[in-house]
Amino acid sequence: MKTAPFSTHSSVMLDEAVSYLRPGRGGLYVDATVGMGGHSEAILSAAGEGARLIGLDADPDAVASASRRLERFGDSVRVVNTNFSNIDGVMEDLGEDGTDGIIADLGISSCQISDGGRGFSFRAEEPLDMRMDTSLKATAADIVNTMEVAEMAEVIRKYGEERFAGAVASAIVKSRRKTPVLTARSLALIVSDAIPSRFHPPRTHPATRTFQALRMKVNNEMGALESFMEKAPHLLRTGARIVVISFHSLEDRVVKRAFNFLASRCVCPPGLPKCGCEKRQTLKVLTKRPVSPSQSEVRDNPRARSAKIRVAEKI
Repeated sequence: MKTAPFSTHSSVMLDEAVSYLRPGRGGLYVDATVGMGGHSEAILSAAGEGARLIGLDADPDAVASASRRLERFGDSVRVVNTNFSNIDGVMEDLGEDGTDGIIADLGISSCQISDGGRGFSFRAEEPLDMRMDTSLKATAADIVNTMEVAEMAEVIRKYGEERFAGAVASAIVKSRRKTPVLTARSLALIVSDAIPSRFHPPRTHPATRTFQALRMKVNNEMGALESFMEKAPHLLRTGARIVVISFHSLEDRVVKRAFNFLASRCVCPPGLPKCGCEKRQTLKVLTKRPVSPSQSEVRDNPRARSAKIRVAEKI
């Protein structure tokens, strides 16, 4: 099990996230994607005396690193190796009936890309794994070496929003007929060759969207996010806030839809003379538009360029 040095990881939009969360003394906070523990450390430092934190992460390496980083807070921290979609079960198991704030930083950390050894990086000669939770059965190699071309193209198109999804899927299938695609580097080369050079993006690797799509498929990231967004707001105490940082338009759409539904007072079809749904508003959305990182942060940490924060408060 690897534990990366903390200096190699920069938590995205750290100041904004902590400011929106408003941690305070005696509060209980949940970092639903604890990662390297950067947001958790900042939350506990800002909260002060008596604050507690529960950290969740599906990646056992992240759990080990976060636990080490947060050990100075002693019994105030519990780090649990589980997917954030299980947030309600963790709270129940720990005997907690509510929380004073929840944060979720979606996607993948820079340390998983650079030090994970699981094929998240395009440039590495690593096994094509891409599992955050190493107990999952199917790897990215399983997908690219067994999935039919049409289904693979749909995955790449849906989760990667790749305009050349069909060409990429066809190239992968053609290549695997000769030899299985087993490493991240070999897949990156196949994808790069399948996309016409004049359409290669200037700032990112041409395989970025395909790798993103495969990672999201392997880890069922959209399904887990939808489950999390159904459960997490109901765990908030009155006045508590939920802060979600997303990096992908599909993720942001799920968060926005969940917030807007819980912030609405009626979901009846238009045209009815009287409301019959009896729905109650349970959230107040604090970010009408998602908040983006500053130019200086993007300059210092290019990974932050696509980040968006949405925030809501329990009423």
